[in-house]
Amino acid sequence: MGDFSISTLVLLGVGSSFAFSGLFHHLYQQKKKELTKLKEIPVFRPDEHLYTVLKSSPHRRLQYVAVEGLVQAGEKPLSSQFVPRCFGVLQKIVVQEHGEYWNSLTKTWYILNLPLLRLLCTSMLSDNIPIGSRSSRRMNSRETNNSVPFSLVCPGSYITDFEVKVQEPSEGSGYFLERVYHRVRRAEEGLVNVVLQGISGERPVAMEESEEMLRVGSILTVFGEVVMEGGHGRVQAPKDGREYLLIPTPYKSYIERHERSASMWKKLTAVTGITGASLLAGVIYSMVGTQDDRSK
Repeated sequence: MGDFSISTLVLLGVGSSFAFSGLFHHLYQQKKKELTKLKEIPVFRPDEHLYTVLKSSPHRRLQYVAVEGLVQAGEKPLSSQFVPRCFGVLQKIVVQEHGEYWNSLTKTWYILNLPLLRLLCTSMLSDNIPIGSRSSRRMNSRETNNSVPFSLVCPGSYITDFEVKVQEPSEGSGYFLERVYHRVRRAEEGLVNVVLQGISGERPVAMEESEEMLRVGSILTVFGEVVMEGGHGRVQAPKDGREYLLIPTPYKSYIERHERSASMWKKLTAVTGITGASLLAGVIYSMVGTQDDRSK
């Protein structure tokens, strides 16, 4: 009975190893195809070479390319509301209020949602916010989005001879904003708030503020359609349905990230495959040994 249980577990291990190996191999092949397609996309910088290629292209249009450059504001850049001398072209400010509710049965204040204590615990403790085993409920949220027109310019160029304007970045996918400020502070309490707490049965606990920006001078790689507009270029969402993608890293770093992902799936395929093969070889060897003993 013991041998049967061990053999069953070993066979389950063999099957699981080969199943995972097949899954990882499938994911590796998918990532490999994705990587091949990415490497087939022409890559440009906003310089004279791109200007020449655009000028000689049919309809002065490149259907799908990647353009890597430095972010430059087309007009006065946006200033951070929290960080001095921090400027950008896209800005997102979120003010989130977390609160708790009065439980009439237990006669205690009760907080319902995900733990707030995991958000900047040091800041919370320094502001003497009671955390314990509580969690926060989001009460009020206010989001502000600002933007100014911006372009991509060639890194290292002191004189901007050619630039590529980025049209409607909000239509693009990819997370390209950088968090420049984040703070959780205790909510202020006043006489009016205390009265309202008694009426509504809820009170604010903490105020969370965050600011994200696409900063001037940061590197941005945009995958999209590029057209000639006057003496400059404009990158926009492709009309053929392909992804309009904005990446806050150089093109090379983006490719290397995909290569590391493909390499990870390849290694997992090899490890699980070798493990399954080793277990299977052990089972076969054990069965052959048992038959030899019986024949003797």
